Amino acid sequence: MPVISRRTLLKGSAAAAASFSLGAGLAARSGAAAPSPLSLKAQLIDAKLATDGITPKVMTYGTDQAATGMPPVIRMRKGEPFAARLVNALDEPTTIHWHGLRIVNAMDGVPEMTQPYVYPGDSFDYAFTPPDAGIFWYHPHCNTLTQMGHGLTGVIVVENPSDPVFDAEIVLNLRDWRLGNGGAFLAPFKPRDAARGGTYGTIRTANWQQEPAYDAPSGGLVRVRLAATDVTRIYTLGADGAAAVVIALDGNPVETPFHLDRLDFGPGQRVELILRMPDTEGTVVRLGNFRGSHPWTIATVRATGASLKRDIGDVKPLAANPIAEADLSTAERIPLDFTATAEHAPAPSICGTLGYTLWAINKVPWPGDTLDPVAPLSELKLGRSYVLQVRNRTPHAHPIHLHGLSFRILSSNKRTMLPPPTDTILLLPDEQAELGFVADNLGDWLLHCHIIEHQKTGMSGYFRIA
Repeated sequence: MPVISRRTLLKGSAAAAASFSLGAGLAARSGAAAPSPLSLKAQLIDAKLATDGITPKVMTYGTDQAATGMPPVIRMRKGEPFAARLVNALDEPTTIHWHGLRIVNAMDGVPEMTQPYVYPGDSFDYAFTPPDAGIFWYHPHCNTLTQMGHGLTGVIVVENPSDPVFDAEIVLNLRDWRLGNGGAFLAPFKPRDAARGGTYGTIRTANWQQEPAYDAPSGGLVRVRLAATDVTRIYTLGADGAAAVVIALDGNPVETPFHLDRLDFGPGQRVELILRMPDTEGTVVRLGNFRGSHPWTIATVRATGASLKRDIGDVKPLAANPIAEADLSTAERIPLDFTATAEHAPAPSICGTLGYTLWAINKVPWPGDTLDPVAPLSELKLGRSYVLQVRNRTPHAHPIHLHGLSFRILSSNKRTMLPPPTDTILLLPDEQAELGFVADNLGDWLLHCHIIEHQKTGMSGYFRIA
């Protein structure tokens, strides 16, 4: 199912608004100093994901109503308080990490580092104010390969009231499932694949559907928000049948919207684009993944009604988020090498272990989610500027995600277009890049590969800001 509720963003008449309800989500209460918490119950359901059977024990989040499908799209407002209560109805501990949101450390959802485990039958209250507008997402940080792989990944849309209003909106949660005959779950990973690019799923979905189809106004401008919430898959996004421009990457607006040709983004990353729908009713636009030798359809959008005759040239840059720029004249440089390793077996953990150590940062593999983790990668001073000198010493791409902070890619030996500030860099094979940021958020902040097999087998660490 696409989302909990449907909403439209139209510049047309009330009748048109009733016809095109594509934007989806649960709205955070606005204007309240202490909003009532949104209930998010982590639970098990049976779901129709494969064509040949029902998959039992799929994990999802439900609200006050019983969950029947994918986790809800949560809508918040930039600069306004938000609260959620996680209720754990699973049979194992869990947490929620609010991926990409620059919030206080105590709300970051990393067990043994920022909060206690939420055990079965217990609850935990999250409360924060999102400082940035854009698309983000939420997921557990405990037994992540299983919990995320079994469904616990949801999308967040933080709205900026000053954003332009487009003719429709579609939110897409992109993820794989490792399913066998009859829809039963397969083992979450293969060791030989974990030591390479990761283990791919067998069923590819958007909003828990295979090639979902949507309608949008002919000749209209459609805002499409995509989040790669998969544990492994890297996408090469393209659009066939319509002009499209990219307006934001990883929650941050681009300085100048640019034409979408082919755009790579990996687990943890997000893309926002504007489709200019064809003028002829019934024409279908295809959003596809063009990575590899066998492209496939992510979703389709069909033009309906009389043409609105919008002009894609009218799409202007969105307002920038309030992210501090690093002072490069005073910034301290910190080298980070991402490598393969096979030093030792990881320590047992209540949040699970894959039983292997395959990857490391600066030759140190993360030992697992334990009470006695490794020392921080570096201890940073609050308010100081830093440049991470990252080097991928492997033949595989790694989407490297930094919690609680945003950085700017200052230089790279592998790319010509440098994106806006981000929380995740898809570090290409043999890439060397410099990432500048201001250490403006107190606490211990994870840095890890978002190919979860890589994270769980050593490619993880943290910074301490004090």
